[in-house]
Amino acid sequence: MDTTERPDGPYLEWTVVPSGIGPLLLAATPQGLVKVGFHAGSEDRVRATVDAVAARLGARARRPEPGAEVLLAEPVRRLAGYFAGSLRRFDLPLDWRLCTGFNREVLQELDRSVPYGSVVGYGELAARVGRPGGAQAVGHAMGSNPLPLVVACHRVVENDGGIGGFGGGVETKRALLALEGVLPQPLF
Repeated sequence: MDTTERPDGPYLEWTVVPSGIGPLLLAATPQGLVKVGFHAGSEDRVRATVDAVAARLGARARRPEPGAEVLLAEPVRRLAGYFAGSLRRFDLPLDWRLCTGFNREVLQELDRSVPYGSVVGYGELAARVGRPGGAQAVGHAMGSNPLPLVVACHRVVENDGGIGGFGGGVETKRALLALEGVLPQPLF
């Protein structure tokens, strides 16, 4: 069946996959990956997130059997490659409809200009999008990122060298930066 049209209307395919930082929720539309969620262990929380995303997009949510993903097959493969250390850029189609305006502009700049193994300060990223002094607004954009890990908000740090916050938790951020060689591997 053509993945761009379904007889029952627009749809959202979702699954939960294991990763080096715990279970991840992945959701995609025919336009591309639309949602990545950390700590996807609780079925109720996952279902609530999926239902909210589907409602916002006006789509029906469906969870295929493991291995039968159509829209998520490539994102699942690429995430496995990332955690195995063999993938440095996701290069996936992304559905940006869950973020708009300044947040989208900042996230797209981050995705374009901060490669694997590097970091950028909140203030520097604000300046790159024409908003010097907008470090706090950049922090809010990172916190609302619907595609963390793939649009690598873990690479945004405090201008004074501090690690900064992270929606997936600071320990997850440390683990991702260690995976990319930015920080030493955590001791615990």
